[in-house]
Amino acid sequence: MKTVLLIDDDEDVLATLSFALTHHGQRVLTAGTGDEGIALARQHLPDLIISDINMPGTDGRSVLQTLRADPQLGTKQIVLMTGNTSAITPRSGMNLGADDFLVKPFSLDDLLRCVEARLKRADLNWRVEDRILVDLRKALASTLPHELFTPLAGILGLTEVLRTEHTRLPPSEVDAILADLHQSGERMHRTLRNYLLLLELQAQPVPPTAANWLAGSGVESLVRARVQGVLERHRRTGDGVLEVSAVTLLGESEDLAIIVEELVDNACQYSRTGTRIEVRLGPDGVLSVGDTGRGMTAEQIERIGAFHQFDRKQHEQQGLGLGLALVRKLAARSGANVSIASEVSTGTKIRVAFRVGRDDRAPV
Repeated sequence: MKTVLLIDDDEDVLATLSFALTHHGQRVLTAGTGDEGIALARQHLPDLIISDINMPGTDGRSVLQTLRADPQLGTKQIVLMTGNTSAITPRSGMNLGADDFLVKPFSLDDLLRCVEARLKRADLNWRVEDRILVDLRKALASTLPHELFTPLAGILGLTEVLRTEHTRLPPSEVDAILADLHQSGERMHRTLRNYLLLLELQAQPVPPTAANWLAGSGVESLVRARVQGVLERHRRTGDGVLEVSAVTLLGESEDLAIIVEELVDNACQYSRTGTRIEVRLGPDGVLSVGDTGRGMTAEQIERIGAFHQFDRKQHEQQGLGLGLALVRKLAARSGANVSIASEVSTGTKIRVAFRVGRDDRAPV
């Protein structure tokens, strides 16, 4: 039995919704104020929270922001409802971080469809989180050691060459060895960074309200620099097609940098040298990275998780395979949505839709 928390200052609405959901097999908690609802949520950790927006005192917006900032409640499914769409629209409600929106008066069927969809999403999120944690633990004994020892072996071998032969090597050879050392070190650093960051996000996700507005000029410079860096690392600078707008986004600069790096790195790994890698960031705040590589099936997209690489025996890859899982986590704490479109033997396009603001940082 799932637990649904209803928050509304209208006693008749609470009674009606509570009766309907109880009759359809849910355990229902009710609160007549925002503060009471927050207290009940922290006490019972419900699977779904449905809150009215227009309430005296702590209104629905404040309830949503408070719950999103709570480590135990930040990822819960939250639905806002209102009868005053002139004060807030479904789109603006979703932009606040709600998972769904109900406009009063709504029918019983509308309510039940919404509740069913949100509870299914809650179950899916739980299964994905659980699978990622299991994969992380497995990696400690298998993939992670390989990904650390491989570049470490290269570093030790190259430093031994420099230590014993540096006086006899031409400068060009020394430069090449130093470049290889730097690349191996970067690979180890990126592996550990991504691994530890994903563990941190799994343990205590940061809510979207913790993000900042990033100025458009800084966003454009950051995206261009990170894309260029990844293409250079893969020796594919000629394959990149880059169109970036100076758009103000909600997020953290380091999170945005990692999202760009992982998406472009993924495109480089899964497509052939000489094929196009398209990176675009439009005025609407949508970052898209597309390639014409081997693509993924619908089943593979559904199974995306940390340390999962598809057809590794057929297509040997470097890396832990946690890039897309990390992208989804970082996007979520910026209030952004990630979508994947892919066809086998055709390619993959991944879109991250950020919240957009103006130059004065006010949200659009």
